[in-house]
Amino acid sequence: MENKHNPKLVHVANMLRKSMTREEKHLWYDFLHTYPTRFYRQKVLGKYIVDFYCAKAKLVIELDGLGHCLEETKEYDRQRTEYLQKYDIRVIRIPNMEIHNNFQGVCDYIDHTVKEALFQKQ
Repeated sequence: MENKHNPKLVHVANMLRKSMTREEKHLWYDFLHTYPTRFYRQKVLGKYIVDFYCAKAKLVIELDGLGHCLEETKEYDRQRTEYLQKYDIRVIRIPNMEIHNNFQGVCDYIDHTVKEALFQKQ
């Protein structure tokens, strides 16, 4: 992967950590922060900053608001996913509405996905 700690993006990632969305805060503080397998938030991976990253499971979690429904955003998201998949990183996208309407289901899905990835590594 290109420079994992891209100096141009580290400052931006730090700013994003300080200004997380309501949904990102909810997922982080109410689930991922204490999850047994470590997650990072607003992690620089090559030329992108991802919402949440679990290195051990090679998993990226992206929370998508309404802006991700626009065609140009869908294309950008597709390119990001394709870039990360080249490094054997799985990307899952979760709509913000799922955080509001089905938080436990989201947590169960993430837990299942992490456990599945870790099992496949054995």
